[in-house]
Amino acid sequence: MKVKVFANFREICQGNSVEVPLDNGDRVIDIMETLIQMYPALEDEVFTAERTFKPFVHVFLNGQNIIHAQGLQTRVKEDDQFALFPPVAGG
Repeated sequence: MKVKVFANFREICQGNSVEVPLDNGDRVIDIMETLIQMYPALEDEVFTAERTFKPFVHVFLNGQNIIHAQGLQTRVKEDDQFALFPPVAGG
């Protein structure tokens, strides 16, 4: 599955997108765990100690925020559009 990453996540993942295999499961949490295995520096940027997303970290699946589905338990398919956004600030 292709995971698009944005802002400082691009630096960590060394590009605009990452191919993540669905070998470890087909939920958002499974994709995130695999992505963190591939890029360990993401863990501190993405998750709290309780294994929830840090404030303002968002995953969009096919243009919809997963908080409006089943959150980290949301099922994904190989051809879904998966986007990971870090917290951003501006003014």
